[in-house]
Amino acid sequence: MESTEFKEFRKKLNKTQAQMAQLLGVSLKAVHSYEQGWRRVPPAVERQMYFLAVKQNTKKGKLKACWQIKKCSPEQKIQCPAWEFGAGELCWFINGTICDGTPQKNWKEKIKICKSCEVFGPLIK
Repeated sequence: MESTEFKEFRKKLNKTQAQMAQLLGVSLKAVHSYEQGWRRVPPAVERQMYFLAVKQNTKKGKLKACWQIKKCSPEQKIQCPAWEFGAGELCWFINGTICDGTPQKNWKEKIKICKSCEVFGPLIK
């Protein structure tokens, strides 16, 4: 997550830097540093930012599961942790999902795929 994206998400959440620091469990100085680009946003903080943005943008009703949207085969579902844990609306949050046919090795690879996915992409807009 780039510094401009971090700042944009904070503003979408309608939070001050101090409020964001408290929500994320980091110091105010860390939030300043993320927004100025002095420090890289750690994966755990990035995931939390996306989680808050998704929760803010989703209606209270149940979302459609990723395997329904992507029309996964029974074989794909059995191999996928999102299906195993019944978390089809949080597939982007769970490591090891097989969204593009193979599990991603790390968060950086995974979120790159997720940002262009029809399941996750609309939730963070």
